[in-house]
Amino acid sequence: MKALVYKGASASPVIALEDRPQPTLQLPTDAIVKVLRTTICGTDLHILHGDVPTCPPGRVLGHEGVGEVFSAGDGVKRFKKGDKVLISCITSCATCIPCRKGLSSHCKTGGWTLGHTNDGTQAEYVRIPHADSSLHPAPKAPQGDEQGKGLVTLSDILPTGLECGVLNGKVQPGCTVAIVGAGPVGLAALMTAQLYSPRLIVMIDRDEKRLEVAKKMGATHAVIAGGGGGDDDVQTKARALTDDGEGFDTVIEAVGYPATFELCQDLVAVGGTIANVGVHGSKVDLHLEKLWGHNITITTRLVDAAATPMLLKLYEAGKLQTSSLVTHDFAFSDIVKAYDVFGKAAEHGALKLNIEM
Repeated sequence: MKALVYKGASASPVIALEDRPQPTLQLPTDAIVKVLRTTICGTDLHILHGDVPTCPPGRVLGHEGVGEVFSAGDGVKRFKKGDKVLISCITSCATCIPCRKGLSSHCKTGGWTLGHTNDGTQAEYVRIPHADSSLHPAPKAPQGDEQGKGLVTLSDILPTGLECGVLNGKVQPGCTVAIVGAGPVGLAALMTAQLYSPRLIVMIDRDEKRLEVAKKMGATHAVIAGGGGGDDDVQTKARALTDDGEGFDTVIEAVGYPATFELCQDLVAVGGTIANVGVHGSKVDLHLEKLWGHNITITTRLVDAAATPMLLKLYEAGKLQTSSLVTHDFAFSDIVKAYDVFGKAAEHGALKLNIEM
């Protein structure tokens, strides 16, 4: 089969489309899925930059996808050959202590394994361990997404935005929300935050085109960063949108850089919550000298994908604008080119890419 292989952060090229053996069942609870549609995540770029040393050279990348069950082990009860499925970014045994606590991302024999410690979904076939609890029946595509391109966003970015951003950030009716970063995950947080009726959602980003998308998706305000005034100017403009400039009840960090995490500290109101979603490859500063008495909460989380069944119901009912997140289409044979486009997202106006086999 063809597969997109990570060669190493210092290699040239860093990735390559190669021939690899088709995966086979290793355990009775495995399934082999024929991938029909996949995409690229910002986390994949972090791997390419060397920020995820636990991902070794030679790994097939990718943790998102829609496919069809090609074969299933004798222990798989929920799925059979031919079933169309959504592949979860998190592999869960559903029985270990972390899984039973709802922390599937820390599953003792799973978690974030696809495209990380196991070969992933940017291939024609992928082995899915714990298939019964790591796959979801694919719903019928709703009106507005008849081709089903938006479904792949439910593998990762929709549950990530909801769980790590909105739920951890304690978004609730009438509250104020700032989202730093209008990339795919930030926009997913925007989309799912609206399920909880905040009165104010302010998107902050350097890319005016992404902010335009955010306004169309329901952001009440947009603040451009990097306009020459520096972070102090961004802070002033954003806080001015809140009552008496008090700051935001919820601030969602959806970038993963020291400067954006610092901005979040400047935006949070007394008693508010900073929900970190971004993947950080370097240390950040925490200004406790300013925040120690502000009664704030800071949360971190790796997505557990516990919300995926609920999100699938909303998708099927046409309640999620997932297709608006998909900006480009590629054949799998052009996936290396797709990485180049995704890596220069601002230049190409890219959000999520639909990569079809």
